[in-house]
Amino acid sequence: MVSPIDIQKALSGMDYPAGKDDIVSHAERNKAGDDVLNALRGIEDRTYEGPSGVSSAVFD
Repeated sequence: MVSPIDIQKALSGMDYPAGKDDIVSHAERNKAGDDVLNALRGIEDRTYEGPSGVSSAVFD
């Protein structure tokens, strides 16, 4: 199961605003686990202003 901490670790160093594809690519470069990558692939395809917005998209 993915935790908010896992998401934040995967997005460490991410520049915002960022789109879904950039977020997933960044997590892949940070060697995020499959569960984190799958969670990020499931978020809405839009621009995110910061890590809290990404976490909200994953967990809400």
